[in-house]
Amino acid sequence: MTIQLTGYSISAYCLVLLHVLKELGLSYEFTQPNSFEEIKTPEYLATKHPFGKIPSLNDDGFQIYETRAIARYLVKKYQGTKSSTVLIPSDVQKAALVEQFISVEISYYTQPLGKLVGQLVFAKRRGNEPDLKIINEAREELEKVLDVYEKLLEDKDYLTGEFSLADLLHIPLTNYAIKAGENDLWNKRPNVSRWWKNISERECWKNILNEYTLA
Repeated sequence: MTIQLTGYSISAYCLVLLHVLKELGLSYEFTQPNSFEEIKTPEYLATKHPFGKIPSLNDDGFQIYETRAIARYLVKKYQGTKSSTVLIPSDVQKAALVEQFISVEISYYTQPLGKLVGQLVFAKRRGNEPDLKIINEAREELEKVLDVYEKLLEDKDYLTGEFSLADLLHIPLTNYAIKAGENDLWNKRPNVSRWWKNISERECWKNILNEYTLA
């Protein structure tokens, strides 16, 4: 049975999973609900995601939701079976460092970046005026985070030294911010800029940009 992913291609969370699937070389079906109302129906809540969110994934009858949980599941079950890409190493200490940077990403990086992208991209998409106060506060917070990343990435091409799930999780939201004109935040920091170039030029990511419609 084919892996079935449900969500929207404009969602950074779904883009993460599409990227994981491609890096692992897996075949899949991607279903985009007809409307946002559809993901609030009793059937969807009962069979896909009890909180009425996306993404959700079904793998031969096994149903799972939440992006990072799905990503870890796919890696643990399929890594090395269809491609040579390693997203979480088997070495315990190397895997711990990947998990450390996944925690860094969700705790420090994605929070201000999500606020920034929410205003610059998705508020506009909904026909609302971006809130400049939120934008400025998010930008200021992200500046501080990227200053730390600049130090963390000294003499490294990737967060743990090798490309991993930790790097991949940063890509979709960062792509949205850069496309919205915030590229200087990354470009003015040499180590961060080099890292972004490395992760954003992955062939699988470029395939996603060509294949799917983003916001």
